Amino acid sequence: MSNKMLYSLAALFDSPDAIIKAAKTVSGKGYKKFDVNTPYPVHGMDGAMKLPPSKLGYFALVFGITGATLALLFMWWTNSIDYPNVIGGKPLFALPALIPITFEVTVLLASVGTVVSMIVFFFKFPNNSHPVHDTEYMKKVSLDKYGILIEAGDDKFDEAEIRAMYTELGAVSIEEIYFDDEEVGWKPAVFDEKFIGFLVLIALTVSTIAYFVLNKALYMTPFDWMMHQHKYSAQSPTDYFKDGYSMREPVKGTVARDFMPYLYAGQPDSAAKYLVNPTFPNDENLALGKERFDIYCSPCHGTFGDGDGRLNNQFPNPPSLHTDKVRDWKDGRMFHIITEGQNIMPAYAKQITREQRWAIINYVRVLQRAKNANEEDVK
Repeated sequence: MSNKMLYSLAALFDSPDAIIKAAKTVSGKGYKKFDVNTPYPVHGMDGAMKLPPSKLGYFALVFGITGATLALLFMWWTNSIDYPNVIGGKPLFALPALIPITFEVTVLLASVGTVVSMIVFFFKFPNNSHPVHDTEYMKKVSLDKYGILIEAGDDKFDEAEIRAMYTELGAVSIEEIYFDDEEVGWKPAVFDEKFIGFLVLIALTVSTIAYFVLNKALYMTPFDWMMHQHKYSAQSPTDYFKDGYSMREPVKGTVARDFMPYLYAGQPDSAAKYLVNPTFPNDENLALGKERFDIYCSPCHGTFGDGDGRLNNQFPNPPSLHTDKVRDWKDGRMFHIITEGQNIMPAYAKQITREQRWAIINYVRVLQRAKNANEEDVK
């Protein structure tokens, strides 16, 4: 063994109490480069070895903050800069809706980054050789023994003194552990040609398999069973029905249970003549109308109905709700326009209930009255 380089001097003990005592003694004598190996976690070992808090938490903190920052910046840029789109009157950067995604990205980047950092910086990946691997010492501490080793690189290392200390502590055996030839002159293998070639090979293999599975295998029998089902997709043609349409219209004259159809479809003049607002503009009704107006109407018509909404210049600008023409409209005609739409304004019958439509009309009347107040109103 004279041609070997000594890595450490190790000792084995029979009980957890003995290894705790040994760890306290070694750390108490000022040794810094030593380690303890046990077949299971031993309570109190961190204190006995005087281990400082792990630095791995700093990596988790940095990666977590980075994940949260990147997630928020990406969603802000997407929603507010690259593709701003007002949905139901909500702000472009609606933070509460973005919290779940931010949390997920934070946890994902913190967990993955911490594990990668541990493997690369603490375990020196891709170097996976270590002097204690495949030694009798490691085999025994993996079963029923408790071991401690002091590295030869420690400033206080003195083989004779350490042997005497191990014997005094009651060690059942003492073993020298040597470097393997390949570990002498160790250097990182991150930029090793073989390792880089291995990474390239893995990348090509994974890419090829992913391409084959997603573009070929899923379209082969029997993996294509989800593609061929006994059903018709929306708007797809069919030979089953005579007219060739797979989507069927309701039987003429049928009405859904507990539903009264709109009687003036396509008849705005009749709606203006016969429809009467059944609601009273009290505080509760006006609050409901304002809420629905702000969500569905203000993006185009503006907060006060002036036609200066947030979607201006993206569509033809809507008219002001304060013109003489609109103010002279009957409630029934306004109800008809909200229900069926007009020009480029879509129908809102499916989004807004009848009660809410009448409440919106009451609120619009309040806006019109406030914008065109007379002397009596001022008094």
